[in-house]
Amino acid sequence: MTDAVPGVVPLARRAAAEFIGAGALVAVVVGSGIQATGLTHDPGVRLLAASLATVCGLGVLIALLGPVSGAHFNPAVTLAAWWTGHGGGGPRHVAVYVAAQVTGAIGGAVLADAMFGEPLVRWSGHVRWGARLWLGEAVATAGLIALVLGLARLGREAVAPVAVASYIGAAYWFTSSTSFANPAVTVGRAFTDSFAGIAPASVLPFIGAQLVGTAAGVGLVAALFGRPVVAVEEAVLPHTAHDSAVAHP
Repeated sequence: MTDAVPGVVPLARRAAAEFIGAGALVAVVVGSGIQATGLTHDPGVRLLAASLATVCGLGVLIALLGPVSGAHFNPAVTLAAWWTGHGGGGPRHVAVYVAAQVTGAIGGAVLADAMFGEPLVRWSGHVRWGARLWLGEAVATAGLIALVLGLARLGREAVAPVAVASYIGAAYWFTSSTSFANPAVTVGRAFTDSFAGIAPASVLPFIGAQLVGTAAGVGLVAALFGRPVVAVEEAVLPHTAHDSAVAHP
């Protein structure tokens, strides 16, 4: 069964796009971290390499998969879009998207480890713990949600691939947590003991901070733009076949 509505991409195809997009995004993040670790001992250079790869990869994924699923790749974006009425579906839509994103993210970490000859699954020993990191995650996620929903509210979805990728690249550097800003990516990165990993014990506090940031981002959009006068498009990109892509972990 699919959500086959005339002109609307079936839910199964949208879920596949979310699975592939989240998986590819984590593969980029983890793979670039492993590659950089093999090339330099300088943590700053490693972070620069990972951030540049993420910016490029995320922009391409949004541009490619946005017309199919809206290119959320992120449960925080999916929840915010649904809560504000931009998501185009009910709780079932949200559940399918989140499941696809989380499983895709885990698969992306395993794929990256496989490409570099690392153990396919090895829990990360990289502890990321502390109020300053949780604050960084809340700030990073709030900014991402405000950007995604704000672009939709303004009818500026066309710039989403560049704007969202640029924001994540900047947030790598201006937040203390290096801007995971994505619960699915956070879970996926726990499965790799590499530069990009996060210890399993650190995952839940990060996700909690991301959810707080999601609520703050929704609040920012309401404060800045008020209630929409008319319905706006899908949060990142429309996933209806009849909509033009005027246009986003």
